[in-house]
Amino acid sequence: MWTMLLGLWACDGTTLRANFAEEEPAWLYEAETLSAIPEQQDSLLVLNYNIKYGGARLTFFWECDGGRYNMTDEEVFTHLDNLAEFITSVDPDILILQEVDRNSLRSGYIDQTQYLLDNTPLNYGAYASQHQVDFLPTDGMGHIDFGNAILTRWPISEATRIALPLVESYPAYYKYLYLKRHVLTAKIDLPWNDNFYAVNTHLEAFSEGNAKLNQIEKFHSVLTDLSDQGIDWVAAGDLNSLPRGSERLSEFPDDCAGMFDADDYAGEEAWLDILFEDFNSAMDLTDYAQNNAAWFSYTGDPEKGWTRALDYVFTNQTWANGGTENIVMQSIEQGGYETLYLSDHAPVKAILSVEGE
Repeated sequence: MWTMLLGLWACDGTTLRANFAEEEPAWLYEAETLSAIPEQQDSLLVLNYNIKYGGARLTFFWECDGGRYNMTDEEVFTHLDNLAEFITSVDPDILILQEVDRNSLRSGYIDQTQYLLDNTPLNYGAYASQHQVDFLPTDGMGHIDFGNAILTRWPISEATRIALPLVESYPAYYKYLYLKRHVLTAKIDLPWNDNFYAVNTHLEAFSEGNAKLNQIEKFHSVLTDLSDQGIDWVAAGDLNSLPRGSERLSEFPDDCAGMFDADDYAGEEAWLDILFEDFNSAMDLTDYAQNNAAWFSYTGDPEKGWTRALDYVFTNQTWANGGTENIVMQSIEQGGYETLYLSDHAPVKAILSVEGE
C-alpha cells in the first residue's frame, strides 16, 4: 500500500523530500532590522527553549485526548507574539530553540525563525529541519517543515546539520516519513572570540531499543570533536531523558491517553552520564538530587505543573558565578516570568563566563 501511495504522489508531481544528507549546510537568517551588536562582554546569556512550534497549550492529535492538527491565523500570531515578548524580556545573547516551524500548514506557513528575529533584539539565525515533507499522509497535516534553530546577536558565518541515528526498529516506510533528528552547529562570530560555536539538538522521544542512547552518544561525539579542535562552545537541547538522581522515572502526574505510550525512563538513568562527566552542565546534579522539581522543564498538562527535567545546557567553558544564576524559568517565583502557558516546555537560562577572552 505504501509503495502505491508513494508512486501516486510522484505521479501527482508531489515530492516528499523526507531525507537528508549525513552532513549538510543549514539555512542562515538575518533580521529585517539589525540591532546594535556589543563589541565586548564578560558573560553570555544563553536561553534554551522548546517552543512547540508556537502551539502554546493547544492540544494536538498526538497529545492526551487532543484532536487539533492546525492553528488558526489568530492563534499563530498570538502565540508567536507572546514568545517574542518573553524572549525580549529575557534579552538573551544566544537563543537555542527546538520545534520551530518553517513553512508548515499547521502554523500558517510562517517562518518562525524569521518572525522571531524580526520581533526580538536578536539579529542572526540558523535553522535545520528534522521533518520536511511536502505532503504528510495524516489527516489535516499537509505540508510540514519543522526543526531546530539558533538565534544570536552576532553574525553566524557557517552552520551545519549533522544527522543523528534513526530508530532502526521502525519499518522502512515509517523511517522515511518520520522525524530525522540532527545536531545543528553554528559558528558565531563574537568580536572578542572568533572560535566559538553554539550547538543545538532534539533527541528521540518515543523510541525503541537503544535509539535514544545512540543519539546521545552521537551528540557527545560532536561536542568532543569540537573540543578536540580547540573550539569554545555552548550546547543545548531537549534530550528527552532524565538525569541520574531522578526520583520518578514513570507514572508521571501528567500521563494521559494519547497517540504514544506514557513516558517510562526506567533503565535509562545512566544514559546522560557521559555528558555530565565530560562537560560543564548548567544543571548541578547535586542540586538536582536535593530538589528535582526546581529543574523540571516539561509537562503535558499545565494543570499538573512542571513534572520532569528534559532540557539541558552544556559547555566546555565556565559558567558565570559558579553556575549559581543558571535556572529553569518555570514561573514568576522561579525565573521571573510565567512560562507555563507559552509551551509544554520551560526555558532553561544559563550564563556563560567569557572573562579572559
